[in-house]
Amino acid sequence: MGATPVITLNNGVTIPQIGYGVFQIPEAETAAAVTTAIEAGYRSIDTAAIYRNESGVGTALKSASVPRDELFITTKVWNNDQGYDETLRAFDASAARLGLDHLDLYLIHWPTPKRGKYLDTWRALEKLLADGRVRAIGVSNFLPEHLRAVADLGGTIPAVNQIEVHPALQQREAQAAGAELGVVTEAWSPLAQAGVLGDPAIARIATAHDRTPAQVVLRWHVQQGRIVIPKSVTPSRIRENIAIFDFELSADEIAAIDALESDGRTGPHPDHFN
Repeated sequence: MGATPVITLNNGVTIPQIGYGVFQIPEAETAAAVTTAIEAGYRSIDTAAIYRNESGVGTALKSASVPRDELFITTKVWNNDQGYDETLRAFDASAARLGLDHLDLYLIHWPTPKRGKYLDTWRALEKLLADGRVRAIGVSNFLPEHLRAVADLGGTIPAVNQIEVHPALQQREAQAAGAELGVVTEAWSPLAQAGVLGDPAIARIATAHDRTPAQVVLRWHVQQGRIVIPKSVTPSRIRENIAIFDFELSADEIAAIDALESDGRTGPHPDHFN
């Protein structure tokens, strides 16, 4: 995985601590963006059925400059495909679009509690894991009560909970619940869609380290043990975002960023999104 550290999940599978997210990248631009990311050193690519760009990711993977076994590919089952049989069909469709015979990580995209299907969906993920179709399974946007409901099934504990985390929304309860169960937190929108990058505290820290504000925030994430999946289509920023493993924030700098919590959610609340 090059210079990027890896995190060992609760089933022994390792995942790079930084990955490349393709949310909101148009299908026509995805293959080129993913190719740039791989050439920049990313070995983890995060997509989802609802992003409608899995085929673009697949195109990039076919011509990738590194072997498949050095890449970590994640996708997610969408809300409309939840349920046991529906999830198995959705997985097959995603794998076909990606051009892969197995995935590294498959996630339930949202708990959608009003649908009442996420536990049946989880059982389908467990079957995919048992059948060797995927190396690890997890969830996304799960609150503590959703995580505990899955754990109470008595089967596989999710390897990952991918949630919105950034300095303005730190979701400490969800992170603590995950840590208690052995679930690694993966941060989507780790830069708050650039919304935190102009903060004076972050700017001061960036100046002190001769780094960009984005690099400082991503470094804040990784020093606290999270996986991060920043997204950009600009080649220079793609390269910049992964260049965060040759400097370190002090405890005081970490605390200054921790203090920026403001309940600044940029996406939907999991209890209300179906």
